[in-house]
Amino acid sequence: MSPSDTTTAQQAFETISGAEKTPDKAHARNGLRHIASLSMTKVADGLIDPKLVLAWLLTSLGAPAVYAGALVPIREAGALLPQMPLASVVRRTSLRKWIWVAGSAGQGVAAGLIVLAALSLEGAAAGFAICAALALLALCRAACSVSYKDILGKTVPKSQRGSVTGLAGSASAIGVVVFAVLLISGLVQSRGVVIAAIALAAILWVVAALLFSRMEEDPSEKTGATGAGFALLKEKPELRSFILVRGLLVSTSLAPPYLVVLGGQGAEETLGALGALVLASAVASFLSSYVWGRFADKSSKTVLMLTGILGAASMLSAVALWAVGLATQVWAMPAVLFVLMIAYHGVRQARSTYLVDLAPEDQRAAYAAVSNTVIGSLLLLAGVVGGGAALIGAQATLVVFAVMAIAAAGVALRLPEVEEGF
Repeated sequence: MSPSDTTTAQQAFETISGAEKTPDKAHARNGLRHIASLSMTKVADGLIDPKLVLAWLLTSLGAPAVYAGALVPIREAGALLPQMPLASVVRRTSLRKWIWVAGSAGQGVAAGLIVLAALSLEGAAAGFAICAALALLALCRAACSVSYKDILGKTVPKSQRGSVTGLAGSASAIGVVVFAVLLISGLVQSRGVVIAAIALAAILWVVAALLFSRMEEDPSEKTGATGAGFALLKEKPELRSFILVRGLLVSTSLAPPYLVVLGGQGAEETLGALGALVLASAVASFLSSYVWGRFADKSSKTVLMLTGILGAASMLSAVALWAVGLATQVWAMPAVLFVLMIAYHGVRQARSTYLVDLAPEDQRAAYAAVSNTVIGSLLLLAGVVGGGAALIGAQATLVVFAVMAIAAAGVALRLPEVEEGF
């Protein structure tokens, strides 16, 4: 193909992906659609982050702390539990892009319902309505998650997929940082800016759905459902132990909303503090994910142990800061969150690496399906435990979660090594 025959889309995608040869026109167009759609949805994720943004919004609306504590379990469990039945739907669908399109549009509708609730309700009513809308968002997110990898594999060549998802992740991180800086700057000092950000997230999800609907996808052969492999829990004690560790470490993802509550970040004059929390979370992800990933390649078991200890230390530090009257200082909760999110990203890297290295090659999908389903159930249980603790204060909740993280480190100590680094 001569340079004159190369389209703008091919040239752009060749530059982005570093392809050794000019990509096919359809692959180039699809690659750019993936990048644009993913970037928009990832920015939307950051704008509506349940751990921080929605937790702050509920506190600002005067909702009881139990609703803030329910946000992460609803989001995470809602995105995990439906994946097995949704996978059967995907396998019976020839053009799988429509599953993703429906999921992205559905998230936009759910975000719009959150905006409506925030503008019209307060107190417990606002908490209930926003949690219900988040449950719808999580279900739609599950549809996107379970269909996306298959669509990516069908529409973008193997050697260029990392470039697609990597660039989308980088672009979205910049968007979230801009949001955080805007909050910190003091240029906007009202609850309305957070509601506007969620409205923008709704628009981004809908636009992403419209763009993704133009994906040039070849029809897939429709297949039936396959077994989930729950017998593995009985047959593989090491898998049971790993799932127990992962279940206990959900405390690192459940704790952030309680830091928002403990720091009193619901007042409108403290939007800058919310921005500091969002920024601390983004920087922690940027600085720690790669390092944890390299460490996990050597011994993911050790990373699981360390992250349990680090997560517990950060949560107990938050309680200690409250005890000495420093929890509401502008630096206090962002500093605690920074350490906690370093632990959280270590958990994410290590749990993925450990499961892949533990499972036989022909059973990795079954191990992942069983693990995700059980963890989704445990997240709901952990949310109930956290909600019960929230009734007697955010401090008690954080202590409960710290104990869970310490217990995770103890169980991880008995896990078998699955790497050769140590």
